[in-house]
Amino acid sequence: MSDTAPEPDPATTPAAEPGPPPSPEHPLAAEHPLALEIALDPAEVPALWRHPALARETGTKPRGLADECIWLDTAGGHLARLGEALEVPRKGPRRHLASLPPPGFSLPGAAPVTLGELTADEVPPAVKDEVLLPIAAFTGRRVEATCGALRLELRHGNLRCVAGEAPVARLYLSGPASEVLALSGALARDLRLLPTAAGLAETARALSRQERPRPRRLGAPDIGAVETVEAALAFAIAHLTEVLLVHAPRARPELGPEGVHQCRVAARRLRSCLKQFRPVVDGSELRALDAQLGDFARALGEARDLDVFLLNLGAELAASAGVADRRVAGLLRTARARREAAYTALRVMLDGPEFRRLIWSATRLAALRTWGSEAPATDDAPLRPFARAVLARRWRRLLKRGADIEDQPAESLHELRLDAKRLRYAAELFAPLWPGKAAKRFLRRLSAVQDALGVANDTHVARVLVASLGGRGGAGAWAIGLAEGFALAHGAGARGKALSAWKRLDHTDPFWTD
Repeated sequence: MSDTAPEPDPATTPAAEPGPPPSPEHPLAAEHPLALEIALDPAEVPALWRHPALARETGTKPRGLADECIWLDTAGGHLARLGEALEVPRKGPRRHLASLPPPGFSLPGAAPVTLGELTADEVPPAVKDEVLLPIAAFTGRRVEATCGALRLELRHGNLRCVAGEAPVARLYLSGPASEVLALSGALARDLRLLPTAAGLAETARALSRQERPRPRRLGAPDIGAVETVEAALAFAIAHLTEVLLVHAPRARPELGPEGVHQCRVAARRLRSCLKQFRPVVDGSELRALDAQLGDFARALGEARDLDVFLLNLGAELAASAGVADRRVAGLLRTARARREAAYTALRVMLDGPEFRRLIWSATRLAALRTWGSEAPATDDAPLRPFARAVLARRWRRLLKRGADIEDQPAESLHELRLDAKRLRYAAELFAPLWPGKAAKRFLRRLSAVQDALGVANDTHVARVLVASLGGRGGAGAWAIGLAEGFALAHGAGARGKALSAWKRLDHTDPFWTD
């Protein structure tokens, strides 16, 4: 079913990481320093030091030390609004942290930047005249070790605040980028660890407020400040991988449909990026990532289709036929059972090594730009001419496909919708290179075409889905027939709306022509 609903924007977009890594043609590209904060299942802390990737380097388990700290902020959360945090350990200097990264390139799980170390009496300049209060505390152990050229730090214990308590374990890895990512990938094959979607300070703040941590990245990537093709691809991979990390924990039936929906949108956007850049940047590792994303998208598909059915057509059926109608109730029971099974299968993937491989593969590509191509990497192809060519090609194809839209059968309208979706993903990605009203107007009208055509596609998907939910005779057949009738009625006006939206788009000037 169509996934055209807009994604939410981040509540705030603050603070913290240096620019993108050097491009791979540089002899030191794989050796540039990298620091990651990795979330580890607290139950697996004992297994970490026994893992072969660490045991052969560190020998016996390193000894840990007591680790305690509190985070301070104003009653109104002044530092948090700025994307900052003040961490006060039991011993040693205070740390002024950037708890959220700024706009721009940032790898998933990038360790928070220390804005400065403060003495026992100092506070960040932004709150120097305000009263600071403890908002949360951490009590646990800190273990430090080296593994070749890498430095490891493990903090594990409990976050505490007035509102509650939660176990937590964070592994900080720093050193040459290639070695950091190689060790992370090796550990992730056997342990449940992923780049953090929110740092420890932000996780503590969220616990104190009894809310979810604020996402570091959401929506489509903003590549407006990027100048080269390879840098733009690395930027998009890093951003959309982090979006997947944000939404994956929310892909649970009890949390509603938004987690699955946004995961699916992010996966499709990322696959679209890989295909858009393929004429210039291609390679075996990029193709492998595309295949992993395809498997992930298929796992999301059934759960998403059943969500849409139960929220829309299923709800209409229940309201119209009445909750006491056994025939409709049986159909909806079957749909709900199928939804539970689809979510269970999806959770197996998300909690297993397959999803971890996807995330770490994407993170490695974004950091090192090892595309798997036989040709040497070059990061000097300018982005704007490339973007203009991609948009123009997809625009011409869409116009050609829709030239006789009034007379096209349903199958052709489906192909037109797919072309509109492909152009929309490209336009969303490249629009920041041409900021202004023209880009917003074009995207708005293109989205209207895709949405109108999506209604017709949803009707087809709903009919196919309903046909698989019950028996072919008696009460089951009656309920299926009723549902198909509702689906057809729901899509009856789709062609007229699509024609109106198409005419508005057809008279819109492309925003990428200077």
